[in-house]
Amino acid sequence: MKTKITELFGIEHPIIQGGMHHVGYAEMAAAVSNAGGLGMITGLTQRSADDLAREIARCREMTDKPFGVNLTFLPIINTPDYPAYIRAIVDGGVKAVETAGNNPQKYLPQLHEAGVKVIHKCTSVRHALKAQSIGCDAVSVDGFECAGHPGEDDVPNFILLPRAADELEIPFVASGGMADGRSLVAALALGAQGINMGTRFIATKEAPVHENVKQAIVAASELDTRLVMRGLRNTERVLRNAAVDRLMEKERALGAALKFEDIIEEVAGVYPRIMKEGDMEAGAWSCGMVAGLIHDIPTVQELIDRIMAEATSIIRQRLAGFLAD
Repeated sequence: MKTKITELFGIEHPIIQGGMHHVGYAEMAAAVSNAGGLGMITGLTQRSADDLAREIARCREMTDKPFGVNLTFLPIINTPDYPAYIRAIVDGGVKAVETAGNNPQKYLPQLHEAGVKVIHKCTSVRHALKAQSIGCDAVSVDGFECAGHPGEDDVPNFILLPRAADELEIPFVASGGMADGRSLVAALALGAQGINMGTRFIATKEAPVHENVKQAIVAASELDTRLVMRGLRNTERVLRNAAVDRLMEKERALGAALKFEDIIEEVAGVYPRIMKEGDMEAGAWSCGMVAGLIHDIPTVQELIDRIMAEATSIIRQRLAGFLAD
């Protein structure tokens, strides 16, 4: 399948693996890239730029296909050494970067000079237009269904994607609710040039997370996620568990007086305990409503092959069959 996204990133299939904390390691990215998609190493999961450089080198040993690095620009006091992370990406020969969070504008000239294509994660049309105006090569349009941070506008992809198509000149991929060939065809029909998947890739054999995490996703339905930190305007979609129930009870009790410090036990530093140790009650962790469409744990190759076969069948047979002679 040939789209503007496959051409931009030099990949076979219009499928991108989103950046995921303590999931986007070299083995995850390499598996997606080897299967014809675009794998992503999560930059800030690596504690330093040197660690990222080593992870990029490790990924290079596992695949000769294009892969990228996700770099989230966080509004925090102890800011990561972003210039060093950028240098590690450039020196490592990475040609694709997924940026998220704050505006990446000041780093774009250095990335573009090195031939790096930049796709920025956006949860609204206005943010996507801003990304386009500062020179991003593409955007990932994240609907309200998505895992992690869906923004504060609560617009689902059936509205957000065609709105983006109406306004944008640069290509975009659909993120949030993407799981199978039906997702891909629907995204293409609504104006996207491909899809970005996060939660679906966690439930694969190669995903470097505890089996408990994969089984939790398979067991979950589309009704099992919750939105937390709304009052802090840092909304996150997470899978419901005991920690999330505690967090939401604090939110109800404290109301407008809620501060991040009140919920720090449920959200700060919990990912290693969940993703590596399989402690599913340790805290809140990102999961999309798409869990309701995930029923197995295939290899990444099996998953991508299945998506492409299903998408091709839908386009050539089911949709074409609706057309009158």
